[in-house]
Amino acid sequence: GQILESADAFLAHVVGGQPIAIVGCESCHGSKVKIDPNSPNKLAKESWPNSGIGRINPDGSLGACNACHTRHSFSKAQARQPEACSKCHLGPDHPQKEVYEESKHGNAYYTNKEKMNLDADSWVAGVDYFEAPTCATCHMSANRNAKVTHDVGQRISWTLRPIVSKRQENWQQKRASMMEVCVSCHGTTFAEGHFYQMDAGIKLYDEKYAKPAKAIMDIIKEKKLLESPASFGNKIEWTFWELWHHEGRRARHGIAMMGPDYSWWHGIYEVGQHFYFKFLPEAREFNDPDVNAYIDKLLKEPMHAWLSRPTSELKQEIRSGEMQKIYKELFDQTK
Repeated sequence: GQILESADAFLAHVVGGQPIAIVGCESCHGSKVKIDPNSPNKLAKESWPNSGIGRINPDGSLGACNACHTRHSFSKAQARQPEACSKCHLGPDHPQKEVYEESKHGNAYYTNKEKMNLDADSWVAGVDYFEAPTCATCHMSANRNAKVTHDVGQRISWTLRPIVSKRQENWQQKRASMMEVCVSCHGTTFAEGHFYQMDAGIKLYDEKYAKPAKAIMDIIKEKKLLESPASFGNKIEWTFWELWHHEGRRARHGIAMMGPDYSWWHGIYEVGQHFYFKFLPEAREFNDPDVNAYIDKLLKEPMHAWLSRPTSELKQEIRSGEMQKIYKELFDQTK
């Protein structure tokens, strides 16, 4: 229900219309369930049925148990499997299902599913099963040092939803909680190596693409250069939206969940292609001195200067390690 004021919902209502907002957005995020005004013993059909996780119920309570535990069986085994999450956590803007399927975790799950004691009363990683983690394992289920939680953000140190990624409040504590899950099966050094790589990948997206793109859009909006007064009434708004909301999220989720194809080819590759050859040219079309000056300065910075340099020089710097030095700060764990 809390998505109703978001840009995502705005798009669904104005570009689509109420019917698609109901079946497309509210189906996953949750509707605000209403009483039928003509029949007080019935629920209004435009808000029910609904199994969205953030559903606002008539009594004011939030949530829908059957988002994960499908009606009739209310199975714990079902809720522990990644398929239970894949109604909503998939697609161009948050492809967790697809990333999981290509990851080593997903490989291990699909080839060992029958060994995982999914219907057991006790289901503790590293104790009751060792074969693979599922979505529930990492984000909800018990481990040696933690009880089951229905707060799926309790172990997440970054929020990858916005334009620029953000560290969560108390992110170190949340990282430590996730590490406890990891070391149920992996060694500490192994798990620390993953987070070292993950943090650098997320910061790469933020520093190289997200922050500059947002800064350019801020200039365009502050100077009132957009022709249409409506959000998404201008071409560059769509380009910017897909740059961070689709491609940028795909990259970050791929990085976080160890999905190489989504990290690169479906991720940063598409971010880079559209940043350099769609977004920046569209920004220059305004022919605004402040926008152009920002872009000119940006393209001289080390991360972007490759565009104006010979391939032979760039390859030599890759071989010598000079190119890698440009990105050294991204691996700094104190930032």
